[in-house]
Amino acid sequence: MSASGPLAATRFVKPPTAQEAVLAELRRAIGTGELRPGEQVRQDSLAERFGVSRVPLREALKILEGEGQVVYLPHRGYFVAELDVTDLLEVYRIRDLLESEAVRVAVPRLTQIDLDAIQAAAADVDAAGRRADVVAMTEANRRFHFLLIDAADLPRLARLARILWDATDAYRSVYFGSTQHRAHIRDEHAAVVAALVEHDAERAVAILREHRERSVAALVVQLSGQSPK
Repeated sequence: MSASGPLAATRFVKPPTAQEAVLAELRRAIGTGELRPGEQVRQDSLAERFGVSRVPLREALKILEGEGQVVYLPHRGYFVAELDVTDLLEVYRIRDLLESEAVRVAVPRLTQIDLDAIQAAAADVDAAGRRADVVAMTEANRRFHFLLIDAADLPRLARLARILWDATDAYRSVYFGSTQHRAHIRDEHAAVVAALVEHDAERAVAILREHRERSVAALVVQLSGQSPK
């Protein structure tokens, strides 16, 4: 039987479960710095704020714990994970290895549709940065990078890259909060796009490496005042 009438043109979208909704909101709060590294996740107040029981909240926290975004301390509860300098440098070192490989594989495969989507994401990052909208900038920046990573069609690599990004989400908002850093991001993204348009994988790898190095240097200062080795 074929569908007809108004229902035929309507695409049913399943609403998120309470756990999915809470998980998305917790990710947003951590990624924007509303919940800062080392801060306790107060379940009672959050459950009341979200209008849910503590069950979906606990389920969401267990997912975040598995990703390394929160830690559970017995008799104390959940806390937003903190990184020390050694952890941070290791995360960015592994990111460099994975993402450089993804770029080298992806660039020869990029279509005009891929390039248009990457350019649009870069424009969204810039527009959000000019408004100092850290939430929108964080979302657009992640989209920019993973459009390129996913174009390599290496799903295991992409999954590992997302885990590493998740581990530093709580610190990204600190970097985006600086007007100077936002200007650097705009210029670096523009340079990456130019290299991709020319299908110059090695230039894109080099620009992205410099992009990461600038970010990690700023985050090291934020963590300890040390300089990265």
